[in-house]
Amino acid sequence: MAEPAGTRASDRRIAFVSGASRGIGRATALALAAKGFDCVLAARSVTGGEVHEYSPDRRRSLRRAMPGSLEETAAAVRERGREALVLRLDLLDPASVEAAAERALEACGAVDLLVNNAIYQGPGIMDRVLDTDCDRVEDILRGNVTSQLRLVQRLLPGMLERKRGAVVNLVSAAGMSDPPVPPERGGWGFAYGASKAALLRMAGCLAVEHAGSGVSFFNLEPGLILTESMRVQGLTEDLLASVGGGAAPEVPAVVIAWLATDPGAAAWHGKTVHAQPLAKQLGLAPAP
Repeated sequence: MAEPAGTRASDRRIAFVSGASRGIGRATALALAAKGFDCVLAARSVTGGEVHEYSPDRRRSLRRAMPGSLEETAAAVRERGREALVLRLDLLDPASVEAAAERALEACGAVDLLVNNAIYQGPGIMDRVLDTDCDRVEDILRGNVTSQLRLVQRLLPGMLERKRGAVVNLVSAAGMSDPPVPPERGGWGFAYGASKAALLRMAGCLAVEHAGSGVSFFNLEPGLILTESMRVQGLTEDLLASVGGGAAPEVPAVVIAWLATDPGAAAWHGKTVHAQPLAKQLGLAPAP
């Protein structure tokens, strides 16, 4: 960011978007940049070509580099006339999470919007209960619940002090209902569903605890979204159509931008927003 550490113009808006290297996070950063936000972009894939484990179960390994990186997202944000700060963040490393939050505050002086989009990726998400490693469950809870809590605990106090801001937690239908089929047939594992169910409770608790604070809290359920990692695992638009739906990452992104900027979003304070039907209802069209 161009401004000296700890300072900011009074009308400047800063968004902290986790998991911004690709998918919903990248699309969200670009949608927010289009609305005038400068962006703090955080994820584990900072540069192109970084190799990580993406297999959702322990039956196989899927270590590879995925398309997309924070550097690429930052370049796209800057092309839209906004500033971008790139920070490495590993959800399984508490020190990394806390350092990213502190660096954002040092560089920007404040954060006006926290989008908790990043999630744990790796074995356990699609494992059956009897096949699930208990140590892996702790990783999933750390990656999908406690890391998000750490970011809220460090970035929310400034919003409360200024009496403005918003927190958007990305949740999942997996935390709201039972899978229609077993994991290996397209359902989801217990550990993943449990972690997303836990995160689902945060926005409502925050809304009660900070009623009248001027800060808004939302759950955002994106629906089925075709991301880069899903493509690598063999999912395509045709396959999504065969199961009755799906959307591009830009759809939940424009809804997040609406929640962050439109007075009408107050009706959703403390609630769960289902992105795809709301985007259709409001006529929110993703940027081309």
